[in-house]
Amino acid sequence: MDNIKEPKRFDCSRGCSVERTEAGELDCNYRQGCCKLEVYDWLQGVSQEQYKDYFEVRFKNTRKGIYVNASGQSIKTGDLVIVEAATGHDLGIVTLEGAIVARQMKCKRVNPETYEFKKIYRKAKQFDIERWQEAIAREHETMIRSRQIAAELGLEMKIGDVEFQGDGTKAIFYYIADGRVDFRQLIKVFADEFRIRIEMKQIGARQEAGLIGGLGVCGRELCCSNYISAFQSITTSAARCQDLSLNPQKLAGQCGKLKCCLNYETAVYMDAQSRIPKVYEPLEFEDGLAYLMKTDILREIMYFSYDKSSLANLYPLYAEDVWEIIKMNRRGEKPESLKVDDVPAAPEFVTAVGDDAINRFDEARKRKKKKKKPSQKSAPKAEGQDAPTEAPKPEEGKRGGNRGGRGHRPHRGGDRPKKEPKGE
Repeated sequence: MDNIKEPKRFDCSRGCSVERTEAGELDCNYRQGCCKLEVYDWLQGVSQEQYKDYFEVRFKNTRKGIYVNASGQSIKTGDLVIVEAATGHDLGIVTLEGAIVARQMKCKRVNPETYEFKKIYRKAKQFDIERWQEAIAREHETMIRSRQIAAELGLEMKIGDVEFQGDGTKAIFYYIADGRVDFRQLIKVFADEFRIRIEMKQIGARQEAGLIGGLGVCGRELCCSNYISAFQSITTSAARCQDLSLNPQKLAGQCGKLKCCLNYETAVYMDAQSRIPKVYEPLEFEDGLAYLMKTDILREIMYFSYDKSSLANLYPLYAEDVWEIIKMNRRGEKPESLKVDDVPAAPEFVTAVGDDAINRFDEARKRKKKKKKPSQKSAPKAEGQDAPTEAPKPEEGKRGGNRGGRGHRPHRGGDRPKKEPKGE
């Protein structure tokens, strides 16, 4: 039983795969696609001497930092390194090196001349990796127990995740709370229960969604888990300016807050709305008043109707034409009419009824129509041709029979006879 090889494990929270070799040693490899807030190194191969000792080191979920190499060893992307921590040491994975680290420092507004970088002590040894994996194995059990203790103490907080330090002497408890929480008693209980140093870190609902990860309604990875590190405030005005339905179930993300993607196209809609006039009163025409019923913001088309209680007959007008009509009404002038075309144009609309049906991707079954036998009655004569006295019967045993209901072939050199009417 000792010869059974353990299967490879994929730790997506840290972006690595772990397996035990035949010699019994742990083999940990960096997997670039698994990391949250991953950065693509588009400057790979570009060397800058002033940034050769700076590396980005990643830990669990979205926690990462920039460290300086003080070990004197040659370090590259994918190496497991022992780094400086507030107490003790931590273990992380090098994910970026070279010129791209300078871009990251500029993005985070880190000045390499004044900022105090933590150090990389050395590469991780086999003993360090074994101890690191033992600490990771305690995280889930510690999180479940910590939630039970918080509930027993009656604290209004939710512990979302637990991250152990690489040396196993300290743990970070990420929690969510609406208000201020006095967790002094909680820390004492945690220290007695787990025998480690405790650090409590409060996060928001959006940050919790980034830590946990998942897929959005668009089918892609959550933006907060993929690339967003600085969250902007989102209000319902972003949904109003895009003419979206103010349905909280559709506008809220997995974190329970408004979706971050509501801000993506807000600037485009606001720019388009700046060229669309505000119509507070109906437009005056010689044949009546036209009421604004609908506005296509991106196409800058406004739809008017003579009946304000009906959407049946809508007439489109471009925003620049509406500006001219408003100016004419202010001067006391009235255009002739909106009814230029015989049929008024309606806004494009695609119904969504049936999109949520289970069988919407199934192929529709074609019903076979029963073919009617041709009538025995004689058909009327066509011009210039003699009508057949009787329609031929289909031969028995042959597939198809009399297809298309054709009773005879047209005369040579003549026009094709008119289609025979079906018998009663």
